[in-house]
Amino acid sequence: MHRWLIAVCAVGVAACGQSVDEKATPTDYAYQDTLMAQLIDAQPGDIIEIPEGVHAFNRSLSLNVDGVTIRGRGMDKSVLSFKGQIAGAEGLLVTASDFTIEDLAIEDTKGDGLKISDGENIVIRRVRTEWTGGPKTSNGAYGIYPVQTKNVLMEENVAIAAADAGLYIGQSQNVIVRNNRAEFNVAGIEIENTTGADVYGNVAANNTGGILVFNMPNLKTPGARTRVFANEVYENNTKNFGHEGTPVASIPAGSGVVVNSNDDVEIFDNDIRDNKTANVIVSSIFSADYADAAAQDDFDPYPERIFVYENRFDGGGNNPDGLELQALKLAVAGPLGRLPDILWDGYVNPDGGGDPVICVQNDGVQVLNADGPNGNKNAGIADDGVHDCTLERLPAISLTGALAEQM
Repeated sequence: MHRWLIAVCAVGVAACGQSVDEKATPTDYAYQDTLMAQLIDAQPGDIIEIPEGVHAFNRSLSLNVDGVTIRGRGMDKSVLSFKGQIAGAEGLLVTASDFTIEDLAIEDTKGDGLKISDGENIVIRRVRTEWTGGPKTSNGAYGIYPVQTKNVLMEENVAIAAADAGLYIGQSQNVIVRNNRAEFNVAGIEIENTTGADVYGNVAANNTGGILVFNMPNLKTPGARTRVFANEVYENNTKNFGHEGTPVASIPAGSGVVVNSNDDVEIFDNDIRDNKTANVIVSSIFSADYADAAAQDDFDPYPERIFVYENRFDGGGNNPDGLELQALKLAVAGPLGRLPDILWDGYVNPDGGGDPVICVQNDGVQVLNADGPNGNKNAGIADDGVHDCTLERLPAISLTGALAEQM
């Protein structure tokens, strides 16, 4: 089975200019009771202010009231530290709509840092999630994790050292992810089973995979229509430290932008460089260790209508991760060569009606068809013209209601 897929401060830094060794585990839980009471007693329209300082928590926080804002003094000034957490799965779990959280940090949670479920009109702004000991499999899975949400703005956040995805949007609709920074996570930014997402102005560096656009089986809704543009995606070469058996555990180190079993994806106007496996990977679930899941009747495992254009590529593809990809590089490019900027596993929907898998309008950029269905036997660089096509441009995402005023 093929094993392909599925900051403001550098890793090892708890707060800018302060090393982990210099920062002892906080043990004063006095503020914990205060904040828990504020969350329990919250009413629509309330603004909960987080004071400056490092505040210790040993159990999860939760909020289930609509229309609340949580606001700190800055992502390196108001810090919620869960280093001593003994109870709960998340740092903060929110099940509410019309929710805003901004200007604070959530550190060293046992599980996910910030999870928001089943809400609409969500703003997540200038929030830092971090595991201060650096990349470890024992870290929480997700940094910032909205799931089953609608009308979401994530901007100017920082996510460091999540064991799955730093910034994750799952099973959601109408999403903007902009001007964030994701470093030293397994997946920097992941859009999964989400319909209508704009991902732009972000920096994804030093992750295992930079920006992922995935569709997974066994979820309620499929995703489509994602635009990935004007991002910096570079040096995502961190060794994969994801939990074995999870989709991200199959991402090869050195993956820039990865599209897996998703349709109608645009990748344009990005700076993508020095990702050692490939700058762009387009694949089906058949190239993953959990490919048996693709047998689900209502799941489409094939990527289609992927449009790559007007990006700036440099380097990468020189040292792919894993023996299979190393052998592929040797066969296609020789010992001193590199894989092309776009690596495609070669799976085509037999019932696709003739829709192209990949269209490329990017001067000098080649596509390697790895011929996954035949065990890479006929792998090779696609002939000129095979991917020389265009697709209708996707519309920009427009947030609705009060969030429209923040655009």
